Amino acid sequence: MKTFKRMFTTLSAVLLLTAPVWAATRTVTLDVPGMTCPTCPITIKKALNKVQGVSRVDVSFERKRAVVTFDDAKTNVQALVKATTDSGFPSAPEETTKQ
Repeated sequence: MKTFKRMFTTLSAVLLLTAPVWAATRTVTLDVPGMTCPTCPITIKKALNKVQGVSRVDVSFERKRAVVTFDDAKTNVQALVKATTDSGFPSAPEETTKQ
């Protein structure tokens, strides 16, 4: 019985540690037309980096776009759009791709 419990505990630990295997890294490009000056990207980048699961943010004032890489098990595109909107810069997804 002790062997069975030990095996069950070990198997449970392995499953818990490997649970996020089905999560995917995604990249989305957000159009942010409200950027009016070269310092706007700083605010947008800070807002996006606060979202749990975001691993990379590149914001271009010239293109009025933000490219965000994130873990889709921790966040989603709607949360990213909300983050930019809440910081004063409404955005819309241009495209979403899996990596």
